Amino acid sequence: MKRVVGIGGIFFKAADPDKLRAWYREHLGMEPDPYGGVVFDSNASEDPTKPAQTVWSLFPSDTKYFNPSSAAFMINYRVEDLDKLLQQLRSEGVEVDDRVEEYEYGRFAWIMDPEGNRIELWEPGTPSQRKPRQ
Repeated sequence: MKRVVGIGGIFFKAADPDKLRAWYREHLGMEPDPYGGVVFDSNASEDPTKPAQTVWSLFPSDTKYFNPSSAAFMINYRVEDLDKLLQQLRSEGVEVDDRVEEYEYGRFAWIMDPEGNRIELWEPGTPSQRKPRQ
C-alpha cells in the first residue's frame, strides 16, 4: 500500500496573517483565494493524468488547529486510502487522533510524530470537489 502520495498543504502560524499574506502577495506573487490560502494546481506524481493541489496557508499565532502540537507549522500529506493508512499506523503504535472529518473535497485525519508535530492526512475528493477549506 502506498502511504503518502504528495504534499497537500503547508500551514504555519503568523503573528499577523493578513500582513504576512500581503507580503507574500507583493514580493512572491502568491495570490490568496477567498479563504486566505494559496492553491497550487499540478498533476499527481503517482499518476500524471490526475490533478493534484498543494495549499499554502497562514493561521493566527494563537490557533488551536495545530494542537496538541506546539509547533508553528503543520504539513498536510495527500494519501490514497485514509482508512487503510490509519489502520496500519495504529497497528504500528503511531498516535492517531480518533477524529476523521469529511467534506465534499476530501477526508482528513491527524497523527503525531515522535517529536510532537501534528500531521494532517488528506484523502482528496474527486477533482470537481476539490475546493479550499473555509
